Amino acid sequence: MSAPNKKKILNDPVYGFITIPTELLFDLVEHPYFQRLRRIKQLGLSEYVYPGALHTRFHHALGAMHLMGQAMSTLQSKGHSISSDECEAAQIAILLHDIGHGPFSHVLECCLLEGVSHEQISLLLMHELNRQFNGALSLAIRMFDGTYERTFFHQLISSQLDMDRMDYLNRDGYYTGVAEGAIGAERIIKMLDLVGDQLVVEAKGILSVENFLNARRLMYWQVYLHKTSICAESMLIQVLRRARFLLQQAGTEAVFASASFRLFLQRSVTLTDFQTNRSYLDAFTRLDDFDVWACIKEWALHPDFVLSTLCQMLLDRKLFKIMLSTEPFAGELLNELENQLHRLGLPADMLSYFLVEGQATNAAYLPSEDRISIKLKNGNVIDIADASDLSNIQVLTNIVRRYYVCWAKDLKAVPQSVN
Repeated sequence: MSAPNKKKILNDPVYGFITIPTELLFDLVEHPYFQRLRRIKQLGLSEYVYPGALHTRFHHALGAMHLMGQAMSTLQSKGHSISSDECEAAQIAILLHDIGHGPFSHVLECCLLEGVSHEQISLLLMHELNRQFNGALSLAIRMFDGTYERTFFHQLISSQLDMDRMDYLNRDGYYTGVAEGAIGAERIIKMLDLVGDQLVVEAKGILSVENFLNARRLMYWQVYLHKTSICAESMLIQVLRRARFLLQQAGTEAVFASASFRLFLQRSVTLTDFQTNRSYLDAFTRLDDFDVWACIKEWALHPDFVLSTLCQMLLDRKLFKIMLSTEPFAGELLNELENQLHRLGLPADMLSYFLVEGQATNAAYLPSEDRISIKLKNGNVIDIADASDLSNIQVLTNIVRRYYVCWAKDLKAVPQSVN
């Protein structure tokens, strides 16, 4: 019986045909850890704004792997020595870079984990996969965590001009229909080069990099930090907060949850928990968006007013009202909003679930971090901020901060039994 063909070609709506080039990459794509990403949407609750934003982290990871393959070919074509093992390891590292994302991505990180990022969980899972694959991921892990001596590999995986960002801007723009997300990734990749094992972009690629930075700034405010997305995510955070409160007050039977999800609702899980108790990592790999949505549907019928109301509002897309400002909100405004909710009969201890303050920040490019380097025709290397003649380069490098307050403007009168 012949061995199965593991060099597959996939039809991707963004790039056309993409290839899974090696058997190891194929086996990693087939692994349950990676298949879980099919059940985690790339943009969380952005579908409440853009109905087409239904693509998953599975799509994104495959697209980033494809772009990494193109980057390897470009650098090899310019005379740089990159072995087949290094090519494969770089594609493995970018393929698995998001494997540690949980349901609704950053919402879960801030609510149910204590100081644990998805990158840290990705690294833990990569080490576990390395054990299962008898050390075949060792080089990829070194590239991912930045300990490999050829530093440009880590730059391609995680920097301000990496394959991750190139794919998600293109892909998210495609699925949301926001044209500003189109960045010409292929053009940028063709302009990549190395100077002393540092990633650079040839001078003729400056305009493409400028377009990339502009696209990132616009996509953040139009998609990732859209005011309606902020509202929906704020509501989901309050749902999880209330469910956790009820669990702690009334015991494990207080709210419905899958066994894996309940483990994270009961207490904030730390990195040490993941490292010392295998049950947390195992439970995490069983979690996806469907765990949360199943709970929201069930919790909409819960006798607790706060939990059931918030869940039903999310299910029906009856979202909070939101106000944005470049300055912190005055106390008088917040007092008035509190009074509006009080007049509906909402007790003081429930106010914080229906009136949420916060802030969102964004900067398209931070020269103080790993910079985007431009190689001039004379061989000198300078920062994109110095090479660019964009009139708004200062806008791209400034950290923009917006304050928001969102509240349940259309909340129905609270039953007397709640008070």
